[in-house]
Amino acid sequence: MTPDEFDRWQTELATEYAREHVSAGNWTAEEGPGRARKAIAAQLPDGLATAGELLLVGVLADGSPIGRLWISLTHPRGLSHCAFLQDLEVVADHRGQGLGRALLAAGERAARERGARALELNVFGANETAATLYRTSGYRVVTQQMRKDLTAGERD
Repeated sequence: MTPDEFDRWQTELATEYAREHVSAGNWTAEEGPGRARKAIAAQLPDGLATAGELLLVGVLADGSPIGRLWISLTHPRGLSHCAFLQDLEVVADHRGQGLGRALLAAGERAARERGARALELNVFGANETAATLYRTSGYRVVTQQMRKDLTAGERD
């Protein structure tokens, strides 16, 4: 990933990350963008030069980008030899062609080459497309968060 690609990616990632958290009911629309930018900056304090982070761009044979991948080689909960997939995004025009699966496999290889024995990730509950990709790529649920809206059906 080049510095220009990194800058664009951070902006797009923060927008999508905020949208997912707002949609899940975790953040308000007003606070989402700021919280997303802050969370990403905390994990990448040195940008592209942040140690232990893989920031990859998938490209077609003609050099056109098809997506991006971010893997932390150190697990956020300290699991030994387990990397963490922070983000995988396929460009909208290239979705549904198996390129996400190829990008995921490339990321798995890169993590394995750097000593990871496992790769873990989180998926927002409403993102069934991503959940299906991961399930059909051999990932299994190891923890699961559930939430019930207790205000649904309240009477005034």
